[in-house]
Amino acid sequence: MEIIRKEPNLGGAYSAPQTWDNPTVPEGYAIIANTVDMSDFYAYNGFVTLTVEQVEHTRQVNKIVMEDGEPAMQIVDEPYTIDTVTVYTPNSEDVLKSLDYRMSWEDAFLAYIKKLDQKKPVVFCGDLNVAHKEIDLKNPKSNTKNPGFTKEEREKMDKLLGSGFLDTFRVFYPDLTDAYSWWSYRFKARERNSGWRIDYFVVSNRLCQRVQNASILNEIFGSDHCPVELILK
Repeated sequence: MEIIRKEPNLGGAYSAPQTWDNPTVPEGYAIIANTVDMSDFYAYNGFVTLTVEQVEHTRQVNKIVMEDGEPAMQIVDEPYTIDTVTVYTPNSEDVLKSLDYRMSWEDAFLAYIKKLDQKKPVVFCGDLNVAHKEIDLKNPKSNTKNPGFTKEEREKMDKLLGSGFLDTFRVFYPDLTDAYSWWSYRFKARERNSGWRIDYFVVSNRLCQRVQNASILNEIFGSDHCPVELILK
């Protein structure tokens, strides 16, 4: 059995960014980190993958990056079974000023994932910055023109899932409401559970029989996001 979790950002909301020159690694695990260059800008996103065994087949992909140079994804190549990809989808930002860029990024990412999928099944996880359906956020009607819930972004998610991939959480909980992975720090949003489901585990269709469960661990705090979990057998 294999359990995979996407953990919340380690830096918190307003504390200084973490440095990974000498990270503390839990005993028995190896760490694979792909972080931003903090010298030029202040950021919190990056990628950390903990593995039970040292993974030597790791590719940090720089073809798909954000305009300010932030890394887009990290791929752990498991040579005998699957490709595991961690990804941060760029936010379309206020007044949708980066929506065009986001659309181009979505196309490039999907093309890359499909290329990987031709060789072996893919599991990818991360902050995809989109609530796919109305059920995936608390207030859908008031957010249709806000980043993360525009028609354009949701249609890109439709296209991705229609290209041979599964939203694992909705496989098990197709109608579950009030299931969110991100809450604003404002207006006591988490206390009121006024959130969005924007963190996903997505897998190749042919891995469906190996997916034992997919969960949102909303009882765990430490960030504006909570962990999500995938169990493969």
